[in-house]
Amino acid sequence: MQKNNSNILHMILIYKRIVLVFLLAISLFPLMSCAQDSTKMDGEKLIDLYQSQRFAEATDYLRSIYTDSTVVEKEILQLAYSNMMAGNLTAAETFYSKINSLQPQNIFVLFNLANICHRRGNDAQAKIYYIKISKIDSTNFNVYKQLASIILSPTSIEKIQYLKKANSIQPRNADVAFDLSYSLNLINKNDSAYQVIDEALKADTSNIILLKAKMPICIALSKIDESIETGNLLLSMGDSSSYVLNNIGKAYYLKKDFQKAVDIFENLKKLQQQNEVTLYYSSLCYKELKHYDNAAKNMLLAIEAGISPYTSKYYKTLGEIYESDSMIEQAKKSYIKSLEFKNDGGVYYNLALLNDFKSIKKQLALKYYRLYLKTNPDQFKHKEVITYVKSRIALIERGQR
Repeated sequence: MQKNNSNILHMILIYKRIVLVFLLAISLFPLMSCAQDSTKMDGEKLIDLYQSQRFAEATDYLRSIYTDSTVVEKEILQLAYSNMMAGNLTAAETFYSKINSLQPQNIFVLFNLANICHRRGNDAQAKIYYIKISKIDSTNFNVYKQLASIILSPTSIEKIQYLKKANSIQPRNADVAFDLSYSLNLINKNDSAYQVIDEALKADTSNIILLKAKMPICIALSKIDESIETGNLLLSMGDSSSYVLNNIGKAYYLKKDFQKAVDIFENLKKLQQQNEVTLYYSSLCYKELKHYDNAAKNMLLAIEAGISPYTSKYYKTLGEIYESDSMIEQAKKSYIKSLEFKNDGGVYYNLALLNDFKSIKKQLALKYYRLYLKTNPDQFKHKEVITYVKSRIALIERGQR
């Protein structure tokens, strides 16, 4: 009996040892597998390179392990990501395109391809990828936001449609609400613009960007007090930008509080932040206050601010074009029009030559030669021209050609 018991115990011990070895083998198998993988890639090293943003080194490290022709999806993704982060966009696009051919429904890959195309200036191809994403996931907020962002014109119907779609998914996203309300304001859909801003502000009542967007919309909807209240809130938050002050000033003007309006506009002048609109409204306020001198001065300044500084140059060039085409009268008119915007010595010189040799009006030529000299042209830069002009004046005065 004892012998049998000892045999049984011996067999149990042997069985336990077999089970233990088996369990140990199972537990060690993943570690052995990892050990084999580690001869190929050091995961900790790669993570360290990523965390320290040494993406170029990470790319070189991966390429020392993987071949560019690899068909293993995990390896392709790692090469694509590291190249993208290192700024090697052409290589990144190649690797992501490989994955896309294997996983055409992978939204992550499509987003990265679209992003790479956008960064390379190929918005047309980026748009194709974004549209593919929208067909896979019609409720993806980011894809509609990105589709809207690559359309530059804020009044584009297509851009507004994408913004509306994004806004319907996340109505309280401040960036999209701002862009959409701005576009709607530009096309005079101010009721809709107001609703968009109002909803977004419920999530963030002190969002400066949204509050600034709200002001012109309120003015357009004749919500004048609300616009002033919004402007004062922005001032209390430290935003005294010309944009805010301009809108408050406009609101006070529309409220017929002309003195408050003109005080704001004058403050903008002191800050040297006035523009054409500021000067225009200043003039209107002074007119209502019967300060006609100031009204006239500000309107003249508004006119000047509204004219391109290159207008004189444009008319001068137009005159030269007409003159080259033997359209002498049109050339004269263009040169004279140029003088209305800037007293340019070069225009006087052109008029002098035109009258001297093409219209054969020597006295007019003499007049413009003298006017040219009165503009005090640079003695060094225009030495030859000045000498020539003086010689022509002398010859004309002596009655010679």
